[in-house]
Amino acid sequence: MKKPIVPTLLLAFAGVAQAQEIPNRLIDYDGFAGQVAHVGEIRQRHRLTEDEFIRMANEPGTVVLDARSAEKYAQLHIKGARNLSLPDITADELASILPDKSTRVLIYCNNNFLNAPGAFPSKAVTASLNIYTYNVLHSYGYENVYELGPLFDIHQAKIVFEGTDVGRQ
Repeated sequence: MKKPIVPTLLLAFAGVAQAQEIPNRLIDYDGFAGQVAHVGEIRQRHRLTEDEFIRMANEPGTVVLDARSAEKYAQLHIKGARNLSLPDITADELASILPDKSTRVLIYCNNNFLNAPGAFPSKAVTASLNIYTYNVLHSYGYENVYELGPLFDIHQAKIVFEGTDVGRQ
């Protein structure tokens, strides 16, 4: 015997309605979703080639930010990059590294590099750390953010790396 569809749909809608009634003033998913489209347009204009990234990283006042874990950062990171793991980002932590919100910030992530899976394990394309980091920085008012765009074989990159795994991959 088939189950009636109407009661099942009513239960599903009741579950959604109940979930919407759980207040938390510190979480705004709708605000996040609205910001994503706006920030996505800006991000497309702020993606850099390897040469552009290197040039800008060497200009005074630019900060290269690595939002991976401290462990992955210690293994291998772009020379001179500052580390602030994404889960640790707060207004105070950002202010300690980037006190001026107009500072030019360059970001990169795991999904920029191949052949160093210990330090740069690939993530699902929709879970790339660059996507989250870019949106988070904008949420905190940092709008002068640029992202390394291409995917590189770490052995062929012009970018210079440092860390405990240099030469091991």
